[in-house]
Amino acid sequence: MSLRIIFMGTPEFAVPSLDILVQNGYDIVGVVTTTDKAGGRGGKQLLQSAVKQYALQHKLHILQPEKLKSPEFLAALSVLKADLQVVVAFRMLPEVVWAMPRLGTFNLHGSLLPKYRGAAPINWAIINGERETGVTTFFLQQQIDTGDIILQEKMPIGDEDTAGDIHDRMMYLGAQIVLKTVQLIENEKVATSIQQAIEATHAPKIFHDTCSINFHQTAWQVHNFIRGLSPYPAAWVVLQGQECKILKASPEVIAHKLPPGQFVSDNKKMLKISVLDGFVHVHELQLQGRKRMDTAAFLNGFKV
Repeated sequence: MSLRIIFMGTPEFAVPSLDILVQNGYDIVGVVTTTDKAGGRGGKQLLQSAVKQYALQHKLHILQPEKLKSPEFLAALSVLKADLQVVVAFRMLPEVVWAMPRLGTFNLHGSLLPKYRGAAPINWAIINGERETGVTTFFLQQQIDTGDIILQEKMPIGDEDTAGDIHDRMMYLGAQIVLKTVQLIENEKVATSIQQAIEATHAPKIFHDTCSINFHQTAWQVHNFIRGLSPYPAAWVVLQGQECKILKASPEVIAHKLPPGQFVSDNKKMLKISVLDGFVHVHELQLQGRKRMDTAAFLNGFKV
């Protein structure tokens, strides 16, 4: 008899994990996702999460609680009598929710735990110049991202990989690990390992101010910072009084006598910014309120 599973998730990242369970015949008795948000033109449309859109297409039972501790939601969850809950890119769950199924609740996390616990593991791994990252499934416990590890799978980070690149590859790798984890639990073959707290690093939530580029660093540090925030939320700098997102760049290590943060351009195809040990060449950028463009197109209408 197939496991009765409740899936919890919101963004596009979670959809392949839900889909792989559906395609492998698991009984998804409920899908929990965020409430619809106002958006679109004039904020008059209600926007559905990517997970809700998938659930609607596949006629899955959907729950959209505003409060995870509300008696109504807990009662609705209890009625579904799930054996297992699977969480991918959702909210922090209260114990009354994650402890409900007889086989527990596991989460897919976008790092090799205990490294990069927190809200932005992909971004911080790239910003810090890591050469590899990966995914981890673990059973939820009281403290966030601290539960016992079930499975891990590594993946490389290339010198030019952006957060967007890693996100897109990771969501499919993550789906494979979610399926393997469910299969291990179903067959009672799980052998967990305890996270070593001494090895933990943190990946805190990223805010607008976090994304301001500090050019008093090396070319590689600035390059990693830019690609670690690309395409979203994007690293930015003030260019002639306007906020400008830098979306793609490359490092050049070379001696110079310019102060950090100096813009240099031929006003045709080349735009670079001085850093401690060289320059960062800008290849794609976006002024506030304008579309993303390459440097040549940008300099065609904007003189530095």
